[in-house]
Amino acid sequence: MKMASFHHCIKSGKKGTAANHAAYISRKGKYNQRDDLVATGHGNMPQWTDDDPHAFWKAGDKHERANGAVYREHEIALPSELTLKQTLDLVDEYIEKIIGEKPYEYAIHQPRSSIQGATNTHLHLMFSDRLDDGIDRKPEHMFKRYNSKQPENGGCRKDSGGKSPVELREEIIKMRQISAALQNASLERNGHSSRVDHRSLKDQGIARRPERHLGPARIQAMTGEQKESIIKNRAACLT
Repeated sequence: MKMASFHHCIKSGKKGTAANHAAYISRKGKYNQRDDLVATGHGNMPQWTDDDPHAFWKAGDKHERANGAVYREHEIALPSELTLKQTLDLVDEYIEKIIGEKPYEYAIHQPRSSIQGATNTHLHLMFSDRLDDGIDRKPEHMFKRYNSKQPENGGCRKDSGGKSPVELREEIIKMRQISAALQNASLERNGHSSRVDHRSLKDQGIARRPERHLGPARIQAMTGEQKESIIKNRAACLT
């Protein structure tokens, strides 16, 4: 069985960064010159947005408290073996399992690796941590601090609110387990033998260092021999 590399990290964006980041992942505005966008989508937006995700992120940037996170994001490497239809089905499963009813926007990018020429399919899944409690709130109220005694006088509660660092870490580990399970089920369902493992290399009993991300500038400065050496080392790690 071939083991593919696994990447799933969770990020957060502070007040004033959400609308710009959404434009970045959806390749809009100043980012529309990039040609690696495969698909985009959004859902669970409040009625006042008129189903416009930009209106939601823009409101969050304006009304979220100063030190609060407007959005969180799952950045996930997707199996290159899957077709576009199979990839979109997998993304739908991610949304169902880890987003639920929260407002979200996603984009699938498929740039080509500067060092090997292979595609690097990955998902940017932005979402709000605010939970819908059925109370009709205006934008300026939705992003206020949650009021447990009088919910109608505060903003929507955040899913991560009140959780200890240990609880949040356990949630991240569980999230990565779910992520790997979804990918492996998709790979098996679509007839592929490769699999991913969410565990660290150490926990897998693999004695090597994790692969480092090589930026475009560093790759461009490499000689052909250096690039070939890196490709051979990566191939050896998969055998």
